Amino acid sequence: MRVKRKIRQPNGITLGMVSVVLISMSIVLILALIKIYLSNQIYYESKNVNKLQREVSALKAEEFMLKQNVEALQFKSQVTDTIFVIKD
Repeated sequence: MRVKRKIRQPNGITLGMVSVVLISMSIVLILALIKIYLSNQIYYESKNVNKLQREVSALKAEEFMLKQNVEALQFKSQVTDTIFVIKD
């Protein structure tokens, strides 16, 4: 009787293993680059939004001050009108 021996494959790195590792690394790299790009875009958009919000709040404060000035001028005008009416 003849004993069949199993053919042992050599231990080592095969071309298939290298290709799987390279494909996996490239997928991870692509996903990381996409995340970095999106994070940067979100950061710059948020900077623009913050700038616009600061401008809006400054304009609201200026509007409030202008309304106060208009009210003061209206009051002054009404007071001076009544002074002229009283003198007549």
